[in-house]
Amino acid sequence: MNRWSLIGVVVAASILLGCAGQPSGRADAGWITLIDGTTGLENWNRIGDANWKPADGAIQADRKTGKAASYLVSKRPYADFQIRAEFWVSEDANSGIFMRCADGNKVTDKTCYEANIFDRRPDPTYGTGAVVWVAPVSPMPKAGGKWNTYDITVKGPRLTLKLNGVQTVDVQDSKFASGPFALQYGAGVVKFRKVQIRPL
Repeated sequence: MNRWSLIGVVVAASILLGCAGQPSGRADAGWITLIDGTTGLENWNRIGDANWKPADGAIQADRKTGKAASYLVSKRPYADFQIRAEFWVSEDANSGIFMRCADGNKVTDKTCYEANIFDRRPDPTYGTGAVVWVAPVSPMPKAGGKWNTYDITVKGPRLTLKLNGVQTVDVQDSKFASGPFALQYGAGVVKFRKVQIRPL
């Protein structure tokens, strides 16, 4: 083997070892992957009795025994961040992504910002695509029966939401500054196939 061939082998081995040495659960450019079709529930704290489980490349729930909603809550808090989430819900589902929760053990739409997923909300003002009690949406988009993507940015007092590439919210609000985020199961069938967060 000549000198240049040897250098090529060393460089290739260094690249492979460098990739293997990257911490698990992290994606490029600072993205942290919490659900990707291969992970279980180890990245989350559970609140409530929904039957969250890995199935068909996603984390999903389709029932609970109590009346209260159930949540998967991130194990650490975040202040400024971006979230990318791929989700599928049935048309009768009630779900959402709750952010900057004041109390990670008591998640509600009054103690967190909620990017709603609720096509059949009785008052559609704060249905799918809205931030409940903060930013209404009109007309309300529908998410039921298909895979969707939420792109959420929370930086300082500004919150922006894009559902399937279409911006539904751009608002300023300063009620909550930091806290964990959570995935909700309220009703129907709810699946999250990919969830990533990037601190800003």
